[in-house]
This record gives sequence, structure tokens and C-alpha cells, in this order.
Amino acid sequence: MMGRVTISTKVGEDSTSVSNIFIDEYMQDANDAQIKIYLYLLRMMKANLPTSVSALADKFNHTEKDVVRALKYWEKKALISLEYDNSDTLIGIHMEDITSQKPAAPRKSEQSLRTVPASKPENTIKAKPNYTAAEISAFKQSSAANIVFPAEQYFKRPLTSTELMTLFYIKDELKFSDDLLDYLMQYCVDNHKADFRYVEKVALNWTQQGIKTPKQARVENFKHDHEIIEIMKALGMENSPTEKEGNFIKSWRRELGFSMDIIMEACDRTVMATQKNRLRYCDSILRNWHSNNVSSREDIARLDADFTEDLRKKRSKASVASINTKIRSDESYIRPGGVQNRFNQFQQNTYNFAELEKQLLDN
Repeated sequence: MMGRVTISTKVGEDSTSVSNIFIDEYMQDANDAQIKIYLYLLRMMKANLPTSVSALADKFNHTEKDVVRALKYWEKKALISLEYDNSDTLIGIHMEDITSQKPAAPRKSEQSLRTVPASKPENTIKAKPNYTAAEISAFKQSSAANIVFPAEQYFKRPLTSTELMTLFYIKDELKFSDDLLDYLMQYCVDNHKADFRYVEKVALNWTQQGIKTPKQARVENFKHDHEIIEIMKALGMENSPTEKEGNFIKSWRRELGFSMDIIMEACDRTVMATQKNRLRYCDSILRNWHSNNVSSREDIARLDADFTEDLRKKRSKASVASINTKIRSDESYIRPGGVQNRFNQFQQNTYNFAELEKQLLDN
């Protein structure tokens, strides 16, 4: 019979940490494929490396459907969130903070103080009550009804009684304003989260952080948006994104519909061109591409070729125009007293074509 086993480690810096909560609460219910996928995602995130459904399938000899099922499993567990483009193609996997599914046991010091009146801590969050059907009905009929309708529009379905309880809890107990609650639902839908357990989780997170306005929520979300951070780093901006900067960058994906590949190309060109106002410079590049229906690098190459050809024509035109101007100027008339022949009728001049090109392009 074996006795106790001592576990030691010589793990170096080249390692990936796994949350104890994952090991204690999530791992036991997952199958081998789901565990492998999640651990590998952690490893890739730690190394800041990209991956894909096909790469994950090849890595573990699974089908792509197996990989997608594993990803959706962890998404339902709220350990990851999946991002899709307008054609429902998976373009991003976000690793979420792991929170315990079990209520925290009170510490002894807390138990001993229960009988002693004390002031309520500022960040104490009440657990969600079991609202009665009458309370839910009253909630729907109250002034809060102007929240229920937008919620049903965002999630594209009538809300269940459980979802109404969550909405009531966020409004009544967490004290979310209508504007903040509206932004919360919009944020979840934009992140392809139609599960109200996720809505409640985000609401609790914002409450713990003291977030009370949509502006504060946007700023906090931008800090954790890996695409915004990646784009800002590509532009040489190391600061945390402000609300204005975050909205600026978001418009390139949402309003203009560009992929990260096209945006990063614009960032590269911006960095090579200027040290100042890089966000606006990059924005001007992308809006020009948008007006020219750019959707791929091949389209960009086509525009570059057209620009080069147009510039060549302008240079040629500028050269001819300059010569004609000199012919018509007083300086190029036949000089009095000079020998008049076809070789010395014109003054010899040099032309600054670089300056001419600049003037043409400025016009």
C-alpha cells in the first residue's frame, strides 16, 4: 500500500499557470478534448501566439467540429468568449477571468462578528433574491418596463422569468441606471453573449470596480480589448486607451468593416510616414481605402499601382507645362543684340521637379 507522495517542482519561467479554481471546479466535468483545448489556449495566450480551429484540430488530431464543440463548451462555462465577424466566422477567442462557482465560506472572524452590529461595507453586493411572480410582474409594469423592451430587442426574443429576475436584480439591487443597463446589454450582445448568466457576471464585475456610468464601463472594457491594445501598440502607443481612442479604433471594425489584417497594414504605413497624430493619419488611410472598396491586400496593391501610374502622368504633365510656360515668358524671347538662331533663342534653365510634384499633389 502506497503512502503519501511528495510533489516538488523545478518548473522554470517557460511555463503556463493554471488557475486552482479551474482544477478544483471545472476540470472534473470536462472531457479530455475540452481540457486539452483549454490548456492549449492558455499556453498560446501566455506566449502571445495566434491559433485557429484548424490548427487546434491538427494539434490534437481532432475534427474541426470537435474543436468548435470544445470552444462552445468553455464559452457556456464563461471561461472564454468567442468573437465572430459579420459572416459568423470565428475571428477571436478571449480568455475570461475564472470565478468560483461555489459561494465563499465565511471566515471565522466574520462568523464571530455576525452578532455585532456593524456598518455595511461599501462594496458589499447582495445575493440575487428569489423574486416572486408578483414582484416580476410589478417590475414589468413599472417604469422599468422601458428596460425590458430594449432587452428583448437586443436579445431578439421575449425574456424568460429567470432572465427578468436577473434584469430586476441588476436594476433593483445593483442600482444600475437605465443608461448603464442598456450599455451592459449592448456590450454582451456585441460580444456574442446571449446568456444572462454572463450578463449578471459582467454586472457584478462592474459593481465591484465601482463602475456607475457607460463612459466608465467603456474605458474599462477598452483596457481589456486585445484588438485595441494590439492596434495601439502597432501605432507605437503604449498608454491605456481613452474612451475617444477606443471608439476611434472600434469604428474601423464596426463602421468600416475592416479585418485586423487590413488595419495592421494601415498601421505599418502610418508608422513609416509620421510621428504625430498617428490615429488620425491611420484613420485617413482606412477611410480612403473604404471609399475605394478595399477588402483585401490585393485591393491595396491595385490602389498603389494606380497611384504610382497617376503620379507618373502628373510628373510628365508638369514637365511639359513648365517648358511651355518658359516659352511664353519674357525671359525666353529672342534677346536684342544677340545672335538669333534656333540654338540660342531660349535661356537654358533647370527645373525642380520634386517641388513641382509637391505643388501638383497639394492642388
